[in-house]
Amino acid sequence: MERIERIRAFGGWLERYRHDSETCRCPMTFSVYLPPQAESAPVPAVYFLSGLTCTDDNVRVKAGAQRYAAELGLALVMPDTSPRGETVPDAPDRYDLGQGAGFYVNASRPPWAEHYRMFNYVNLELPALVERSLPLMPGRRSITGHSMGGHGALISALRNPGLYRSVSAFAPICHPVACGWGQGCLGAYLGDDPAAWKEWDATELIRAGATPVPLLIDQGTDDEFLAEGQLRPEALSQICAERDVPLTLRMQPGYDHSYHFIATFIGEHLAYHAHALAERP
Repeated sequence: MERIERIRAFGGWLERYRHDSETCRCPMTFSVYLPPQAESAPVPAVYFLSGLTCTDDNVRVKAGAQRYAAELGLALVMPDTSPRGETVPDAPDRYDLGQGAGFYVNASRPPWAEHYRMFNYVNLELPALVERSLPLMPGRRSITGHSMGGHGALISALRNPGLYRSVSAFAPICHPVACGWGQGCLGAYLGDDPAAWKEWDATELIRAGATPVPLLIDQGTDDEFLAEGQLRPEALSQICAERDVPLTLRMQPGYDHSYHFIATFIGEHLAYHAHALAERP
């Protein structure tokens, strides 16, 4: 992988890399924050999956996460949200499909199937690459994300028992088979059969008996997409109660869907993950 940027921050280094992805069959870009502790020993990592229209740049600029990561001795791994490039299919008239909207699934329907395999990229190729190349502790990782990326974090943990020590999310798309964003993306990437979509839906995975994992979710009460029915935390809450899956759902009064919301609570999420990452397996 090629390092294309390096910025000093809070005693550590914010770095950006480009590499040729075998999974997505195109060049991929991601950012990593290495805390000062990484200069003397490998550190655990928290993966942050971003939402619709984002790149790796949004969270590293807007969330204020690096200060907390430096204090806690955590690396931050921040992938892009989709494959990109002139040869990669896109829907330029839509913000919720195509480049910038990979939805963290493995597409099975043309023309998307060749490149849009973000689930395997985030959970297999990228961890192997960064743990081999950077001072990260192998296998010591947690995951979080926002909106579409919150959905990605939830399904990554639920579909890969033991891969992550902990999972959290900010305003995640909790039940994509039942919302416009999810139906649009899953229908395009996976085909017209809604039964196939359920394998990529946190609510449906828990309904089907996925291995329970404690979930921490923050959701703003003034989130415009909550009001539109895109996020559906009530569906996830109901099925977690029915299946006895531990869920901490914090409805935060007055907060919207923006990075101001994320920046307010990112320190608490990183402390939550640091605690889990410090425990023995």
